[in-house]
Order: sequence, then C-alpha cells, then structure tokens
Amino acid sequence: MSGESVSATRWCDLLPRPGNARLERVSLADDWFVVYRAGDGVFAICEPHQFQEVISYLIVGSRSALLFDTGLGIGKITGIVNELTRLPVTVLNSHTHFDHVGGNADFGRILAMDTDYTRANARGFSHERVQGEITPAALCRGLPAGFDAAGYRTRPFTPTQFIKDGHTIDLGGRRLTVLHVPGHTPDAVALVDSAAGLLFTGDSFYEGTIWLYVPETDLAAFAASVDRMAAMVPKLKTLHPSHNVAVSAPEFLSRLKVAIGQVRSGQVNGAETDNRQITFSFEGFKILTSRAALAGRKGDLTRGGSGLDVPAGPR
Repeated sequence: MSGESVSATRWCDLLPRPGNARLERVSLADDWFVVYRAGDGVFAICEPHQFQEVISYLIVGSRSALLFDTGLGIGKITGIVNELTRLPVTVLNSHTHFDHVGGNADFGRILAMDTDYTRANARGFSHERVQGEITPAALCRGLPAGFDAAGYRTRPFTPTQFIKDGHTIDLGGRRLTVLHVPGHTPDAVALVDSAAGLLFTGDSFYEGTIWLYVPETDLAAFAASVDRMAAMVPKLKTLHPSHNVAVSAPEFLSRLKVAIGQVRSGQVNGAETDNRQITFSFEGFKILTSRAALAGRKGDLTRGGSGLDVPAGPR
C-alpha cells in the first residue's frame, strides 16, 4: 500500500471480524481486497481497510456468474473477478449508493432496478462528494499503489437492462430471484437463492449500525420490506449482508422485524446526537435513524449517496 499508515480506529481494531475470520480466505495477489469463500460458488469480496467495510459477492453458476455490487471503486474489482472466474459476469447492485457501484463502469452487462433513483445515480458521484471516503480518518491503511486520489469519483455507468421485482437470473445450475425491498433506498433489492437457502440482504440488514437516516430513507417501506424477508426465515440457511460480516444467521431478520417495529412505535429509547440522529441498540446490530425519518418526512427521493450530505460515523 502507498502512503503513510494511519492510526488504528475502532473498526480497524476489530479486523478481521470474527465472523469473517471463520471463513476460508482465498489467496489472491491484491493489496486492497480480502476475499473469502462464503459458500458453494459464493465469494465475498471485502474492502475492510475503509470504514464502510463494503462486501460485494461473486455468485458462480455453471454457465455464468453474477457480481452483486462492485464496491467503492478504490481497488480494481475486475482484477479480482477475473482471477475467480472466466465465466461471463453480469452486475446487479443491491442499491445505487456510491459505495456499491464504484466498479460498475468496468463491466459490460449491468442489470438495474427500473426506478428514477437508479437512473439518477447511474450518472455517478463527483470527486467533491466522495473525497471524504479516502481521507486518513476513513482508512485503516494507505490507498493502493498508483491510486489517483485527486481524481477519485464514481464513474457513470450504463445499465443494459432494467428489471423489476421477481426478476430471475439463471446462472446454470443456480437460479436467483430479485426481491425489491425499498426503504433504505427506493431501489434496494435482496437476492435469494431458494435452492441453497441463501439471502443476499444488501444494506437492509448487516451486523453493525444499519443506516436509516438519509433523505431517501422510508421507514414505513423499510419495515414492510423487513416483514417480507423475515417471512422467509424458516426456509433460509444463511444471510449474506453487504457490510462488515459476510455470513449471518437468518434469525437476525426476525429480530430486526421486532426492532424496527419498536423503534417506529416509540417503545424503545435511543441515543440522540446534536444533529437529531438517533441510535437504537439491539443485540448484534443497531439502527441509526433521524427525527425526520421517524416523523415520515422524506427528502429528495430521486438521488442519494449513502449519507454523503449528512454526517455519520463508521458502521
């Protein structure tokens, strides 16, 4: 890695997270990504040295592969994907916040949700909006050798097909179904492999602080989406979230259903900050929301960037 080391912050001290340390690590020649074998034909491509701790997933079938998210765009995720498979690869994003679409522009086939929000975010995010993601405070280590910090941005990308809820993807011997689960963003999706009992949750659930405070957050829609996913728990074996830990227990969704209900009904107390954000703590996860979101107020629902315009700390 280039640049000087930065002093460890709280999330750095947690690395590798115990849930990931139990997984088989795939040895690859890369100084930014850490890759784990998260299941049969499932690779978790992690970016643990940046505070978002983004996880993208390569899901491999017999004829093709799906890349669920493309990360921050700091490291070259195409190099990792090419080392893991020679099959044709299609990209699908769990949602279009900047930290999940950073490598989209390097792929030729991209499925995208048919929403105005998706179309707007496909225009990319400027350096001025994302530069805070590469400051020393946001990193455990320096940036990759040769990385152009001054030019860092999220490049525009062009979807090749717009899809809707229920869209199926046949990878050959593996069939995936797209579930529209709005709330975190208008275009949020989860991905289910029913035969294997896997649910890729995106940012709708992960072990950590779940961000539900940005202007495009809709808590009522989020609660309905959690209800939908929680109903699947009896048939699930594993959750694959998009931050922090690559393998989680399905029972977390049942607990999240109860938690978001308690938050919205005022049954639990949270810790409020000066900017009117509120953190509610539960076993294994937290919910970070705001007075505005709890009141049902919505901001601009046509574009958003994972809190780029609203301050927040590590997940």
